[in-house]
Amino acid sequence: MPATTPATPTAVPAPPVPPALSTQAERLIELGVHEIAGLSAAEIRTFAAAARPVAGGEGALLAVQPDRAPASALAPLIHRGDKPGFVVTDMPDVDLFAPLDTVALPDAPLYLLTGLDRGDEMANWSPNEALPALTAKARTPLLLTEGIHWVMQQPTALERNHCFMTIGSRLRKAGGALDSRTPAIWISNGTGRDGRERRDAPKVGWCWANNRHTWLGFASATGRLSDV
Repeated sequence: MPATTPATPTAVPAPPVPPALSTQAERLIELGVHEIAGLSAAEIRTFAAAARPVAGGEGALLAVQPDRAPASALAPLIHRGDKPGFVVTDMPDVDLFAPLDTVALPDAPLYLLTGLDRGDEMANWSPNEALPALTAKARTPLLLTEGIHWVMQQPTALERNHCFMTIGSRLRKAGGALDSRTPAIWISNGTGRDGRERRDAPKVGWCWANNRHTWLGFASATGRLSDV
């Protein structure tokens, strides 16, 4: 836990769980994610049907491997009301943010995330403080693409003052050190380079690894499954 943890923001109800896996499969097909990933609609539906008993109840999230469906392709597919999502202009390298060495992805094009949590109780922690705390709880931080999948299936996962970081994805510099930027998904205020027309749109951006933000939690899961 951080040495000096600020007061915890007022708690809000947890976001609703993602819909049934069959519904999620149809949503991915409707948005054309299967085509981005080089998969057929039948493959998505078959996986979702087989995964249902493995998921262990409601709340599992159906995800596509990031190397098949990168963040830059997925971000415009999420919506808040009639506003499509976007990637901030100073993150042209968004698709180079890869899983941390400690994040093990299933060796399959499709997989499930279980036990999703937005991490509201960690709001006002820095990414460098939050990662070891999640690890100590045996939780795995979400990748950026996984966070986008969550908002795609459940737009209310983003709320004003209750958005989230996806610190399972990081960029490595040429020498191997981690870039100081950590990706996050929140709601644009339509200021600066975002543009007024993007006010209230879902926004893929970044924050410094040592900085705290009262409106960003740390999304995580209990695990990833693909063997269905």
